[in-house]
Amino acid sequence: MSSDPAILLQGLSKSYPVYGKPHHRLLQMLSRDPGRWYREFHALSNVDLSVARGETLGIVGRNGSGKSTLLQLICGTLAPTTGSVRVNGRIAALLELGAGFNPEFTGRENVFLNGSILGLTRDEVEQRFDDIAAFADIGDFIDQPVKTYSSGMYVRLAFAVAINVEPDILVIDEALSVGDEGFQRKCFARIESIRERGATVLFVSHSAGTVVDLCDRAILLDHGECIAQGTPKHVIAQYQRMLHAPADRTAAIRAQIADSRGDETADADLSVPGAKAALEPYWEEGLQAPATVVYENRGADVEDPHLETLAGMRVNVLVPGQYYVYVYRVRLHHSFVGVRCGMMIRTTTGVDLGGCVTPPNPGKVLDAGSVLEVRLRFRCGLTAGTYFLNAGVVAHLGHGEEYVNRWVDVGMFRVLVDRSSLFTGLVDFDVSTQLKVTA
Repeated sequence: MSSDPAILLQGLSKSYPVYGKPHHRLLQMLSRDPGRWYREFHALSNVDLSVARGETLGIVGRNGSGKSTLLQLICGTLAPTTGSVRVNGRIAALLELGAGFNPEFTGRENVFLNGSILGLTRDEVEQRFDDIAAFADIGDFIDQPVKTYSSGMYVRLAFAVAINVEPDILVIDEALSVGDEGFQRKCFARIESIRERGATVLFVSHSAGTVVDLCDRAILLDHGECIAQGTPKHVIAQYQRMLHAPADRTAAIRAQIADSRGDETADADLSVPGAKAALEPYWEEGLQAPATVVYENRGADVEDPHLETLAGMRVNVLVPGQYYVYVYRVRLHHSFVGVRCGMMIRTTTGVDLGGCVTPPNPGKVLDAGSVLEVRLRFRCGLTAGTYFLNAGVVAHLGHGEEYVNRWVDVGMFRVLVDRSSLFTGLVDFDVSTQLKVTA
């Protein structure tokens, strides 16, 4: 019936035996007490989930949380330990790179192989072959063994097959992160058309913006358990809160998220020390850039880069729409002419969103030993997510402006979810709206 869910999971669990030593496998087979020779690892524990027809569900969680196991159980490539999986409709899946491909076969042969696995007859694959080849756009490599393919070519061909079988359910597990930006855009456009046709989409991604933009609903998995579900913005906020928590706070924050499961009115940020209200900026311990790239020091040191509110409070969790100041000091060890300082805000994928530099001072000389205080005021017009800050110092060194010090990804900050906001996309351009009935 059309009212039946596309996917229904009830009490779904998957466990694996873990052996301390290889010969324990044999001892288990011979023992009257086999349980003593292994311990159970619970990859997935008692998951209940219903996905409606035509719904796009985002699945997020840290590495090892059970996302891929869940998708494999839904697709039938794994059997559950306990519980049940009910799927209504044809599934096309991109679970892992090259899954279902025979490396010795050519791309053309693998198209027919994958098509048959997905339930198409040879005639149906032949009718779709030109569209598949055109979408994959790998040229003459279509007739070469896929073992000679790059990872990007694997994804192109696998996705081209999956979306051209007209699936009722499309499952994507991070595979699109391999392709180039142009191909990713083409894929997402095709996913949109599949959604509009009424297909169900399961989408696993670590990209917060993609999940928020693409999905109708999201769930958060951790240690094999579904600990939160709801709107993508709500779930992503909980995920990021847990992801960036200090090590000694992770378990407590996870428990708080699980206790308020499905309750989007309970803003979990209130429980974080230093947070004054649901939409107040605050300082979150442990939110530090994992890897900073430092340019060659040519006589200037960047010191203590951080964000402040206009009132001077140090923060790294921001409320969208409010103003903040990026502050750092520059200590000069040589005399320089025309010193300028700047900032840049970047996404987690390294896209430069925007920044600014201080005005030029063409003839001004700053002596060695000078200390500069840099204050760069900006409005946080960003959607919920995690972002990175650069800090840099340039001066005239005889052939124009050159860096005398630069730090890339020196700071990290997070933007909270504002459920009252009406802007879409990544950056708020402060658009004013008008809707008038003219007839």
